Amino acid sequence: MSNYELHPTETSPYVNLNASTGELCMQGVSIPENASQFFMPILQWLDGYAQQPQPKTTAHIQLEYFNTSSSKRIFDMLKRLEQMQLEKLCKVQIDWLYEENDEDIYNAGADYKTLLDKKVEFNLVRVRPGA
Repeated sequence: MSNYELHPTETSPYVNLNASTGELCMQGVSIPENASQFFMPILQWLDGYAQQPQPKTTAHIQLEYFNTSSSKRIFDMLKRLEQMQLEKLCKVQIDWLYEENDEDIYNAGADYKTLLDKKVEFNLVRVRPGA
C-alpha cells in the first residue's frame, strides 16, 4: 500500500499517512470549502490500510483550528481507527496534541475521547505554543 501525503494550504492541514510505519499525522488548520471532498481520500486510505495494518498504528493530530464540517470528518477518521482496534486488527494509539493555552482544541479532543471505545489509547498531549 502506498503512503499518502498532502502539503498544507491556508485552508487545509498537512497530512502524512505512512502505511509502512503505521504513523498517521495531521497538523495545521482544517477549514476546507468542501470537507467531504478533502477527507474522502484520507478515509479511503484508512479503509485500504485496515486490510493490512501495522501491529501498532499511531495517529498524531495537532490542529490549530477546524470548522464544523471538518469536525465530522475527523470523527469519521477516528471511528475507522477505533474499528481497527475493536476488530483486533492492530493496536491503536491516538495522540491529540493541543497548545497549553488552547481550551477549544483541548475540549474537542476530550469530547472525541469520550465518544471512542476505552480500548483505544487516546492521549491528550499538551505542547508549548509554537511547538
